[in-house]
Amino acid sequence: MDPAGVAGIMAPIHPPVHSVRLGESFTTPQSTTYDRAHHRFVVFAAGCTFLLLIAGALVTSNDAGLSVPDWPTSFGSLYRIPPLKGGVLFEHGHRMVAQFIGLLTIVLAVWTQRVERRSWMKLMGWAALGTVIAQGILGGLTVYFQLPPAVSTAHATLAQTFFCIVVSMALFTSRGWIEGSHEPLSQDLSPRLVTRTGIAVACVWMQLILGAAFRHSGLKLIPHLVGACVVVVVLLWTALPVVRRYKSVPELRTPALAVLSLLGLQVVLGISAYLTRVVWSANAPEPQLPMVLATVSHVVVGALVLASTVVLAIQANRFTGEAVAVPAATREGALTA
Repeated sequence: MDPAGVAGIMAPIHPPVHSVRLGESFTTPQSTTYDRAHHRFVVFAAGCTFLLLIAGALVTSNDAGLSVPDWPTSFGSLYRIPPLKGGVLFEHGHRMVAQFIGLLTIVLAVWTQRVERRSWMKLMGWAALGTVIAQGILGGLTVYFQLPPAVSTAHATLAQTFFCIVVSMALFTSRGWIEGSHEPLSQDLSPRLVTRTGIAVACVWMQLILGAAFRHSGLKLIPHLVGACVVVVVLLWTALPVVRRYKSVPELRTPALAVLSLLGLQVVLGISAYLTRVVWSANAPEPQLPMVLATVSHVVVGALVLASTVVLAIQANRFTGEAVAVPAATREGALTA
């Protein structure tokens, strides 16, 4: 037998390795394989992060921010659980959930490095870890400096940002994203949709900052109300055309419907929060249950509105990128023919 043939038979068999470029984006063809366990873990982490948002909103709504006066210890201990009564229940409970999320994020970041071939996904894993570390530091500073409005607002805003990072990772690791085939959309999906969704994400994110600043006494109510009107107009301007024009594209239509549904719910909750907090409980000696329920619900649904808008923007970028890439590839093929 020819020596070259023997060498070919004896050579170890390796699976094909997809090249990963630092400049690639999520609109390029996938260079990884679907990992069900990894995806389910990311979804679990996103769900736990949503619970953390609820826990944080309960701290603020119950005025429990300084119920535990020290950090990183709780009443001088790193491990002993204090009596969970009154405000301590909300504040220490929030810290326990946050610590659990921190551990999940460490696992998430390391696991992502091991199973992912997409360089930008590896960066997202590290970004999630860096964000949760920064979030913990900001949480400690709110206690150390006695709830300064700027730091407390940053703490609340970064929590929403971290939630969006994990939700995006859940989307990027899903089977539909990695293995699904996407037909290029017609030319009427112009970059205008990408622009609109980008503006929508920015407006919702800024509105969450204004809301957090109001809750932490850093701003009056008027900027938040004006921002709410702007967000309603922008989201309707963004999502309604998607629902009407792309009924056959579930990747676009589903998040658009989610945005519109959550927007309607958020408006109702915003009115409820205003009535229970500003009108009916203005002189109450302590937070009342209707106010707590309304404000907590308003905060967490706001996070869902932001996450849904981010998903819509991601899908718009992906489909627009594919629609633009196909004619370019056709032209290249014609030139080489």
